[in-house]
Amino acid sequence: MAALLAGAATSPAFAVEVTEREAVRVCADGNLLPFSNEKMEGFENEIARLIGEDLKRPVTYTWWPQTIGFVRNTLGSRKCDLVMGTASGEELMQNTNPYYRTVYALVYRTKSGIRAESVGDPALKDARIGVVERTPAVNLLRRYGLTKTEPYQLNTDTRVNNPARDAIEDVATGKTDAAVIWGPIAGYFAAQQSEPLTVVPLMKEPAAAHLQFNISMGIRGDEPEWKHWLNDFIKRRQDDIDRILLRYHVPIIGPDGTLKAADASAPPGYRMDNYRAPTPAGLSGASTVTLGELRGLIERHPDTRLVDVMPMPPRPADRAPPAVWAPPPRRSLPGAVWLPNVGYGTLSADQERYFRAGLDAMSKAERPPKLVFFCEPDCWMSWNAAKRAVEWGYSNVYWYADGATRWQEAGYALETVQPFAGGASN
Repeated sequence: MAALLAGAATSPAFAVEVTEREAVRVCADGNLLPFSNEKMEGFENEIARLIGEDLKRPVTYTWWPQTIGFVRNTLGSRKCDLVMGTASGEELMQNTNPYYRTVYALVYRTKSGIRAESVGDPALKDARIGVVERTPAVNLLRRYGLTKTEPYQLNTDTRVNNPARDAIEDVATGKTDAAVIWGPIAGYFAAQQSEPLTVVPLMKEPAAAHLQFNISMGIRGDEPEWKHWLNDFIKRRQDDIDRILLRYHVPIIGPDGTLKAADASAPPGYRMDNYRAPTPAGLSGASTVTLGELRGLIERHPDTRLVDVMPMPPRPADRAPPAVWAPPPRRSLPGAVWLPNVGYGTLSADQERYFRAGLDAMSKAERPPKLVFFCEPDCWMSWNAAKRAVEWGYSNVYWYADGATRWQEAGYALETVQPFAGGASN
């Protein structure tokens, strides 16, 4: 990805180079969100997980800061076999087919009065604009004669620095008026700021500005079967890949040249069955948060309320009443309130009363807290519950789609929780 900033086999059974490997060995930066980190909180970590699940192989990592020497010390030295994100045409690696196209973005404070959709907007004439050195954004600012800039370093030790993130945070604090930053970084970190920020993918700039790039996976040049398998994977799993990218606020340019919307695939009503299935990328009226964003939200807002809506396990057929049966405990995020059985598409009168009682109990404060709904990965019940809370008029509704399992996989502790004792939840 640093290089970008600076400027088919149908079955694994036939992919000899793939099936001979015991693991999917990924080359990645261990501290470069939103792309990857050692806690598996990045979108490239999520996509790599899909590859591992598809091949039924574990995913392992070789960590190396993504700066000068990254490819030579990872893929080139055969310590790993796959770079998850590189600009199509990168000569140091063989590229797969692209799996997304994205663009640089303009970021400014929503309350600043700026309403620009182009860097050439007169509102930015006297603005102090953050920009990462030696990126296409620098040329764009020069094109418009904008010289009042705040520069940020490109090549750095990512183990301790993230200049592009710093550029977004400086906009939020008012150190700068705006920034022009690589879209995936801009969207991800803008969503984490307490100060509302507007992110404008720069779709209206002239083509000569070269702000849009196709992103591929990178492999060695002597592995054609690996490339064929990955190209087939991208074709088969493109919808799943898009959902992950959109959840991380990556601006995706579709084949028609327009931006894809996070909630474009979401149904207008509640999910009524098959609740354990791939979920949409977003939910209208609620904010979608990734694992890393959720951690930041909890840190900035300690009064955030975590609402676990995982259903109660069904009573075994051989333990029908009056036989005594105690459901197994639920392991959930620390501090979560468990409201089981409130995420179905249709709620009984008792379930609705129970859900309302739980939300009311959590919302009794001078300032309404942020409500984060979750259950497990690919769980429509959390989507349904968050949607219902929005429709009931609750503000500050968040949806954490990755669930308790992903939290634990990232190395964070779970704790045993009991159902909210506010009434029947059956």
